[in-house]
Amino acid sequence: MRLILTLEYDGTPFRGWAAQPGLPTVEAALRQALADIFSSAETLVVAGRTDTGVHALGQVVSVDVEGGPPRERVAAALNSRLPDEVTVLSAVAAPDGFHARHSARSRSYRYRLFTRSTPSPFELRRSWWLSRPLDEDALAAAAAGLVGEHDFRAFTPTQTRHAAFVRVVERAEWIRRGDHLDFEITANSYLRHMVRSLVGTMVEAPASIPELVDGRARSEAGATAPPWGLYLVAVSY
Repeated sequence: MRLILTLEYDGTPFRGWAAQPGLPTVEAALRQALADIFSSAETLVVAGRTDTGVHALGQVVSVDVEGGPPRERVAAALNSRLPDEVTVLSAVAAPDGFHARHSARSRSYRYRLFTRSTPSPFELRRSWWLSRPLDEDALAAAAAGLVGEHDFRAFTPTQTRHAAFVRVVERAEWIRRGDHLDFEITANSYLRHMVRSLVGTMVEAPASIPELVDGRARSEAGATAPPWGLYLVAVSY
C-alpha cells in the first residue's frame, strides 16, 4: 500500500532532509520510525528537500509499506517513534500513480523576518531578525515583479546541478503580521537556495529584481538569507 504522509518539523537539529551517513536528518528519522512499525517501507519520496535548518509546516512524503498498524493509527504510531521535532500530521492512502515529487503542481514557502527593535529568544532559529527599517512598499513591488515565468539563475549557486533555470511563480508577496514581515511564494518548482537568495536580494536592493530575473549572473544578486527563517508551507497536487 502506498501512503501519503504530511509532516511538520523544526529543522534546527537536522542537517536537512536528505539522509547522510552519520548525520541527523529528517529523512533518517522518518525511515527509522517507518522501519519500527512496518515489515517493509520502500520507495520513500519527498515533495521537496529542505536544507540544514529549514523548517516545514506541510511537507509531503509518499512511501510503499507492508504490514504495520491500520491506516488510521499510522500517524500516532510514527509520532510515538519520531523525535519531538518531527510530527506526522496525517497518513492517507495514495491514489494510483501518486508520486510525492512528480505529482506536485506547486509548492509554497514562507520566509519570516522578525523586525522588532530588540531580539527575542522565542524567535531564535525561527526567523531572521532585522531591526533596521525596511521599505515595505519597495519590497511589495519587488515581489510583484517575480510573478510569471522568469529565469532565476541569479538566485542559485553558480556551481549547480540544475540544467534549466526558468520557473513559473504563481504568487509572491510580503505580508506584515505584527512584528513579523513574511515573504510568501508559490511556484511550480524551485532552484537550490532560490527563495533565500530572493529574500536576501530584496532586503538589500529590492529595485534590482526586475533586471535580475532576466537570467543575470549569481554575482549580480544579493546575499543568501539564513536558512532558519524559511518554511515549506504546503504542496499542491
